[in-house]
Amino acid sequence: MNKPIIGITMGDAAGVGPEIIMKTLKYEEIYENCRPIVIGDAKMLIRANEIVKSSLEVNIITDINDALFKYGKVDCIDLNLLPSDLPFGEVSASAGNAAFQYLKKAIEFANEDKIDAICTAPLNKEALHKGGHNYPGHTEILAELTGTKEFAMMLSSPKLKVIHVTTHMGMIDAVKSINKERVYKVICMAADVLKKAGNPNPRIAVCGVNPHAGENGLFGYGEEEREILPAVKRAELEGIIVNGPIPADTVFYRTLKGEFDIVVVMYHDQGHIPVKVLGFSNGVNITVGLPKIRTSVDHGTAFDIAGKGIADEQSMIEAMKQAIELAPKNK
Repeated sequence: MNKPIIGITMGDAAGVGPEIIMKTLKYEEIYENCRPIVIGDAKMLIRANEIVKSSLEVNIITDINDALFKYGKVDCIDLNLLPSDLPFGEVSASAGNAAFQYLKKAIEFANEDKIDAICTAPLNKEALHKGGHNYPGHTEILAELTGTKEFAMMLSSPKLKVIHVTTHMGMIDAVKSINKERVYKVICMAADVLKKAGNPNPRIAVCGVNPHAGENGLFGYGEEEREILPAVKRAELEGIIVNGPIPADTVFYRTLKGEFDIVVVMYHDQGHIPVKVLGFSNGVNITVGLPKIRTSVDHGTAFDIAGKGIADEQSMIEAMKQAIELAPKNK
């Protein structure tokens, strides 16, 4: 079986992206499990390599077919968009535009089936907007450029995986947004992503939204019976192994004990809190529903420490591991 090709986008080069990429690719186990290729500006990688005092070499290429995929040689698709003296830690229209172009090129490769997953270093939203690209972030760019209408945020850590029905909205709006069609689609996305990752029979838990999962209408306004349970039963009829709605105060314990492979959660904090309590630096943000899996570091550009060589690469390492785990295994 061929090792998956993981496209790593450099993100905003005024931040720590180039540094954490070079720090991550010094680990030989990354090359043992995948074929990484960076999409960005080679001169920024070379500069970062000097900053982190690495012995790696940057292999500058313009086509994936020219990649070496050899430990010690970091393959870089060089878009050559930035000046060599780009200031660290400053919001820059040129760096914001470059971050967009790196991602756009990765999406082109993904659409052409030249890469198997995308792993993104952080971008800066202000710089992105200054560069002429008015998106809230990576996810919305990925969705638009791949023509994806239905997608979901998944958080993955070594001990727990969760996938969200709603994400960035207030609690009142989140509860109002929970509907049987969306819950059903997220259950299906959870099953699909784990099957593609090599789990033929993923076991899915669906979390309730109210205390005790509503306790037969005692709490809440019937969300479990009206919106969540019908979605679970529909998925069951289609052969998906799914259980719920399960109270939030027990579902994560049961999952950690090995009963389930992933939890469908109803709102942002319901999923984020248990994942981050289990290991803040090990959590990875994953966009599910795209033609190719996208994983990301769970931190920003860290402008305050960019260029100092002290940025922690652990989140990027975990993001790479998750990209490897979730990339299709049937090629």
